[in-house]
Amino acid sequence: MEILVTGGAGFIGSAVVRELVAAGHGVRVLDALLPAVHPSGRAPDLPEGCELVHGDVRDAGVVERVLAGVDAVCHQAAMVGLGLDLDDAPQYVGCNDLGTSVLLAAMARQGVRQLVLAGSMVVYGEGRYRCPEHGPVAPGPRRPADLDAGRFEPPCPCCGGELLPGLVDEEAPGDPRNVYAVTKLAQEQLASAWARACQGKVLTLRYHNVYGPGMPRNTPYAGVASLFRSALARGEAPRVFEDGRQRRDFVHVADVASANLAALAAVGARAPGSSRVYNVGSGSVRTVGEMASALAAGYGGPEPVVTGEYRLGDVRHITADSGRLRAELGWRPRVPFEAGMAEFALAALRC
Repeated sequence: MEILVTGGAGFIGSAVVRELVAAGHGVRVLDALLPAVHPSGRAPDLPEGCELVHGDVRDAGVVERVLAGVDAVCHQAAMVGLGLDLDDAPQYVGCNDLGTSVLLAAMARQGVRQLVLAGSMVVYGEGRYRCPEHGPVAPGPRRPADLDAGRFEPPCPCCGGELLPGLVDEEAPGDPRNVYAVTKLAQEQLASAWARACQGKVLTLRYHNVYGPGMPRNTPYAGVASLFRSALARGEAPRVFEDGRQRRDFVHVADVASANLAALAAVGARAPGSSRVYNVGSGSVRTVGEMASALAAGYGGPEPVVTGEYRLGDVRHITADSGRLRAELGWRPRVPFEAGMAEFALAALRC
């Protein structure tokens, strides 16, 4: 197939590009090379024969041109991370939702009907919880007064008691709790509307916490793994927010790339007008503190510092049930937590 990868010069996008080229696909990359992702303004080295077009997915003319002759689109382009404050909201909405709508409209005009969309776990908000007395419950937003007092665990909304966190599957309702999360859910809804309107086919991959070589350094929009790794490179201790016991699923970028390859192989067989979502996680539940300690040990110190600080838009626990992706697309993660973190601790970051 001839595949357009938007955001294909980014951290995840470039890994996807390498996977697709290795599998024998023709690949065209559209990337705006935004400073938040590419501070140097340079693109990474991409495989030979891969065409790179420097342009913004919000530019309809550019998008029309790069779609010519394309069989499928792998849409990775997005502004990612929690951001700094609400001043970032217009950028998130512009990059993520306006950009996606421009792309989808051009795909409809050009007759491109296969889409794999980079989604995110953030659409769930908090993960799955169970109260021993009231069963499955959805906790409300955490309150600043509780967080200030060091009460980080969300209480049962019925009795105020302690909750037991579990794995979240794709049937959980959306509950986005920050601007970035809202835009990622909107991307999914736009793609579903596109599929119904023009008989397209879309598979959305909801990434959990992606890490690995090539993450951008020293940017507030990077993931927590990159922030910790950047601190270690500066000789500083990783600063772990809250109490470090937040549960996450850290999935290696190589496994995310292979999930995209599996999705692109499967999307063509879907029924016209259909959409389906898949969690992409390692299946290994770890805490943020464990991840910081693994990186510090692999790098040779210094040890992490647990600060008790918090960000109001963060959620406490979110871990993936990736059984649907394994069962339906035959995907399996290949990089275990210990090996992946040991590699990442010494890997170069993107400047």
